[in-house]
Amino acid sequence: MKHLSIHLRGPFTSLYDEVGLRRDFRRSLNFIFLGNLCGTIFGIVCGSGTTAMVGLASSLGAKDLHFGIIAALMQASALLQIPFSMLVSRTHKRKKYLLTYGLISRAVWLIFGLIPILIPSSPGWLRLYSLIFLVGISSFMASAINVCWFPWFSDLAPLSIRGRWLSHRDTVISVVSVGMGLVIAWLLDTLPPQSRYIIIFLVGGAFGMMDMINFGFCTEVYNTPPSKLRIRSVMKSMLKDKPFVHFLIMWTAWCFTANMGGVYMTPYAMNVMGLNAMQIMIFATIAGSVATVLCINRWGVAMDRYGCRSVMMITCIVASLTPAFYLLQTKGSIWPTLLHNFIGAAFWCGANLAANSMQLSSSPDDLRPTYIAVFSSVTALVGGTLGSLAGGTLLDMCESHGWFTGWFDRYKALFLLEVILRLGFVLILVPKLSNDKEGSARDLLKHMIPGKKKA
Repeated sequence: MKHLSIHLRGPFTSLYDEVGLRRDFRRSLNFIFLGNLCGTIFGIVCGSGTTAMVGLASSLGAKDLHFGIIAALMQASALLQIPFSMLVSRTHKRKKYLLTYGLISRAVWLIFGLIPILIPSSPGWLRLYSLIFLVGISSFMASAINVCWFPWFSDLAPLSIRGRWLSHRDTVISVVSVGMGLVIAWLLDTLPPQSRYIIIFLVGGAFGMMDMINFGFCTEVYNTPPSKLRIRSVMKSMLKDKPFVHFLIMWTAWCFTANMGGVYMTPYAMNVMGLNAMQIMIFATIAGSVATVLCINRWGVAMDRYGCRSVMMITCIVASLTPAFYLLQTKGSIWPTLLHNFIGAAFWCGANLAANSMQLSSSPDDLRPTYIAVFSSVTALVGGTLGSLAGGTLLDMCESHGWFTGWFDRYKALFLLEVILRLGFVLILVPKLSNDKEGSARDLLKHMIPGKKKA
């Protein structure tokens, strides 16, 4: 056990030593890392756009709009983060909520694969809508997770090491995701159809539960005393906080355009272009993980030198363009999927890292759970739910009117629209964000180009 503890501290020891972190805080952050690792494996299996979910939903008769509804439910549930955040601020019981609501949310996924066995096949819609119902239950219960673990991490990790801790975490998680992704894809392609989803979702649900259980071993610490917040006064404070409002608007627009087309990329690649589970896992999930491993620490260093806004501008511009690779998609071709996910992940991992850091830095300590809850609710409801439903509605509209048939199909039309809107929002909204360093996006770009590094 002692050897295991030393091993787990390895990637983060220098960071802990740098700030002289207490022993129990180090142990807690290591358990948070283990929880995040289990949660990532859970996410490979369980989610609106995973190969397992797309395969199961498709086998139950899901169409484009159904995939949009599933994704929208997961996003819309973020509205419950606001009352949960108020509850957390008043009671200081993060551990209790993660070990109840969080565990229930993850345990629900254990029965997804049993739907074809437990639910009658008649009427024909019953199994599909049972799946959607379970997604709703799990998503609503999961609303407590984000407002508990992220502020908890913030209270444990000093500001000076948070960005590097997250980048180290993402690197390790990406490496593990590669191996686990291959295992899941192999299981999906080789297990008998009658037991395939039973086993896959049992594995995914178990890892999700282990994610929550790890928080039971963490020291529960709060940097502010319990407070009974009034949502009206908090909202007034937020609306006067211009850096927070500008960031909220920008990230909501980014999430809207990303979900508008992104939700339908895996169903398109699998159901229309004929890629199998192993191909999707290798050329999408694993390719993205490899790109993240190669680039995430570089973006962390760039943030420390040139600021979050500089990183956000460069990464979002390139990531906005990568869905255009799908315009080259032909039946059976893996290259568009590979290029989008590898090049895209190399840059959107930097955007996500900058967004995480800006989310923490733009929220005051005493109101952080509520700020995070409102941020998550708005970006999820407007950016996620409406984005997913807008994409599904456009696809259904094109299909019913016979628009965009042949090579340039309705999916490619949607992906092109996504590229145009994402790039436009980035160029208009990112410059309005505040920067935490003196460096500019131009300075960062010069640093990235060989032979033009700034002294």
